[in-house]
Amino acid sequence: MKEIISTKKAPAAIGPYSQAVVVGDMIYTSGMIPIIPETGELEGGDITAQARQAISNLIALLEEAGSDARSVVKTTVFIKDMNDFAKVNEVYATFFTDNYPARSCVEVARLPKDVLIEIEAVAIRNK
Repeated sequence: MKEIISTKKAPAAIGPYSQAVVVGDMIYTSGMIPIIPETGELEGGDITAQARQAISNLIALLEEAGSDARSVVKTTVFIKDMNDFAKVNEVYATFFTDNYPARSCVEVARLPKDVLIEIEAVAIRNK
């Protein structure tokens, strides 16, 4: 069985998908982009600001599902420009401070709403 997770602390789904799905003790998130949940507006700053917002959205979703950054097993980071990798990595390291998850990072041609970053995760549920 699967459990659908949603929270107003992360951007609402803009299509036929769930923010996250729990199966057993595992949480699978959809990609989080840098939308400010309270306003629905795009974080219009540079890659650093967008990365901070996207990862904050991801962590809020994980917390709603009963998890946290330390319980993330794997992330996939999609960025518009691989030249931004070092800046993204700096922000990423402020959220994932130890017990690091596995990670993939890929450059993509285009992301929803023309954002600079999108991140998704697989995590263990703690509750």
